[in-house]
Amino acid sequence: MKQFFVCLFLLVAGKAYLQVPNPQTYFPKADLMTIGTYYYPEHWPKEQWAGDIKKMAELGFEFTHFGEFAWAFIEPEEGKFDFTWLDEAVELAYQNGIKVIMCTSTPTPPAWLAQKHPEILMVNDEGRTMQHGSRQQISWSSKVYREYVEKMVEAIGRHYANDKRIWGWQLDNEPSHYGQYDYSEAAQQRFRTWLSAKYKTIDALNATWGTAFWSILYKDFDQIRIPNQKELIAQPSPHAVLDFKRFSAEEANDFLTLQYKTLRKHISSGQWITTNLMPEHADVDPAKIDGLDFLTYTKYLVAGYDKGVGKQGFRMGSPASIGFANDLFRSFNGVTGVMELQPGQVNWGRFNPQPLPGAVRMWIWHAFAGGNKFVCNYRFDRPVTGGEQYHYAILNADKKTVSTSGIEYANVIKEIKQLRAHFDAAAVAPSYYQRRQAAILYSPDNRWEMDNQPQTNQWNYMSHLKRYYNALKQAGAPVDIITEQKDFSAYPLLIAPAYQLLDEKLINRWKEYVINGGHLILTSRTGQKDRNGKLWDMNWAEPVYDLIGARVSMYDLLPEDVQGTIKMNTTSFSWNNWADILEPVKGTNVWATYTNQFYQGKAAVISRKLGKGTVTFVGPDTDDGALEKAVVSRVYNEAGIATARYPDGVVVDWRDGFWIGVNYSDNPYTVSIPASAKVLIGSRTIQPAGVVVWKD
Repeated sequence: MKQFFVCLFLLVAGKAYLQVPNPQTYFPKADLMTIGTYYYPEHWPKEQWAGDIKKMAELGFEFTHFGEFAWAFIEPEEGKFDFTWLDEAVELAYQNGIKVIMCTSTPTPPAWLAQKHPEILMVNDEGRTMQHGSRQQISWSSKVYREYVEKMVEAIGRHYANDKRIWGWQLDNEPSHYGQYDYSEAAQQRFRTWLSAKYKTIDALNATWGTAFWSILYKDFDQIRIPNQKELIAQPSPHAVLDFKRFSAEEANDFLTLQYKTLRKHISSGQWITTNLMPEHADVDPAKIDGLDFLTYTKYLVAGYDKGVGKQGFRMGSPASIGFANDLFRSFNGVTGVMELQPGQVNWGRFNPQPLPGAVRMWIWHAFAGGNKFVCNYRFDRPVTGGEQYHYAILNADKKTVSTSGIEYANVIKEIKQLRAHFDAAAVAPSYYQRRQAAILYSPDNRWEMDNQPQTNQWNYMSHLKRYYNALKQAGAPVDIITEQKDFSAYPLLIAPAYQLLDEKLINRWKEYVINGGHLILTSRTGQKDRNGKLWDMNWAEPVYDLIGARVSMYDLLPEDVQGTIKMNTTSFSWNNWADILEPVKGTNVWATYTNQFYQGKAAVISRKLGKGTVTFVGPDTDDGALEKAVVSRVYNEAGIATARYPDGVVVDWRDGFWIGVNYSDNPYTVSIPASAKVLIGSRTIQPAGVVVWKD
């Protein structure tokens, strides 16, 4: 009977499974955030385990993480499972007061499985079959692979059923193919089945995909192959590509849901189940992962891909990196964690610099500010063999000394424990902070569609979105990154960046939101196509004309070395990525105009009142985000909502009664903290890579 109240039966794709309805219950608020670290007992001689785990406890870590890549040790021969070694590691953690996150080892099948069943291996876009020797080389679509996964997960679930030493479970690891897609025969067959279920008839598919173009016309579903640019002379149908991306995301969800259902049959209802996703990767859609208790994420900020803010930004990363992940994953059901956080210098980036001293500590506090229930460091012991040599960890390779980042972790653990003494369960965010609450409407469908048809080499959906995200954070706004499944009415400000694919239902929801007092910002490319990626049989973006109070006469794109100019009030801005040229109707206010090119004098940014709220449309996409910041600031100002003005790189958030400030910029910044407030950690002046925590 207790199980009935703790768990809930849901229906996904016609299949019932148990899912915990309120994952908040797993994490006592007074704990604030717990910090743990990965450990791989299978990597080290058994006589070293006790010393390693004792050291882990001495540094203050509250949980550890076992088994994500250990299938060959759990099932060394088909059907013969060995948990004795893992039991010993779990017991050592327990004796040292450390909780355990147990993992399913599905990203790394053993060699005997690939040798016996090579059909489980994925095939890349060049037709090459991936081989044993790394990770994530398998096809989620393989029926044979799923059968072995189910047996392995069943075995580990039975073995650790009701084991109170196990805190929670992670399925797989970073489920994706790291930007690649599966073109195996199993995936081809399941894609056809997916299409058949979606379209019912081949005529409906032909109509949606526009297969009359280039005589692509299909007579039955068996003729269809996954659209693959490497197999085609010219570009594939964009509608087929969009459907394949959708299928692939749903395939990941189906694979994880299989594991969830298998595991949940055996384990205690007191144990949660999650997986860790990579928020910047487009091949898996977190919004479609609906078969887990909550989602967590992986985050590496310093690996040569993100130059951050200022000259030393490459050593700190961008504040939008952790911030976006916090606000996306938390918004699904109020719970998230960082399952894998960069431990310091890594080995796999474009280049691998040392993080700025203090940066690791800052990242952990930024995760805290974003509401995370836990942070897990990757990893405790520095590898001396294998594919991650040179990758930092908490311990140095001598197994005695603690790394620089390990020291930062230990310091944050002490600081969090100090903060718990100041926790007030009745704390409520200040009303002026709540009034700034904003949401950004995120859509992988739009991202996939525009990634496939960017129209310019300068277009980047995530960069476009993060320009608005940064503008909100510099205004001191709390932000949720939401999908269309959420109720818009809870947010005074809603931004829908580059919402290219839409329908009448969404437009009506936006209109209702605005009429009832919401403030909506729409941006470049919004409304150009229907949900299947078809351009409207009408003028550019015509379905949104009535909402925005203008027509989009055309769009323009410029070369990298040519700058378009814009004036808003007395300030000039530049662009060269994308620009919608707008023609407002009477009653719509022009906030900014283009000041060069042949459409000089035409509207670039417009705004209108509608009911109790406003709609603002931003035609250009800039590089520096200055125009976007000015628009967001003006929308807040005209709505009578007071905001902060933080410089780029400084983030200040409120959580559980505490204010947290972090500084990703090159320059010190003095935060305006009331004289009556109590500074608990740091000081009012935040140094680069610094942190301040205070309580009003």
